[in-house]
Amino acid sequence: MNFADRLQQLPSVSHLSALHLLDSQGQVLATLENKPGQAGSLAVYHALGALYGGRITPAAASLGLEWYAEHTADALAHPGKHPNIDRLMAWAQGTASFTVGLHHRDE
Repeated sequence: MNFADRLQQLPSVSHLSALHLLDSQGQVLATLENKPGQAGSLAVYHALGALYGGRITPAAASLGLEWYAEHTADALAHPGKHPNIDRLMAWAQGTASFTVGLHHRDE
């Protein structure tokens, strides 16, 4: 399944303004905003967090790489071009888990 088809199957993120990825000390590592160029990644990370209890675990990261489909291959060929995929590649290789913090549009 390609990325566009996968996005159609993921839960809507229209109610979110942003998503923060937090380390074990609660420090923000990255912010994904609900705007063009980031909305697809917001949907992927949001769905992974929902499936894995609000966390991005190594297993969640691996699943996310599958969901990014053809973009994962492009990220492997061009490191740095897709930072949200690069992050999942690193996290899939590790042992740490990261918290998904959601910000709703009405906040």
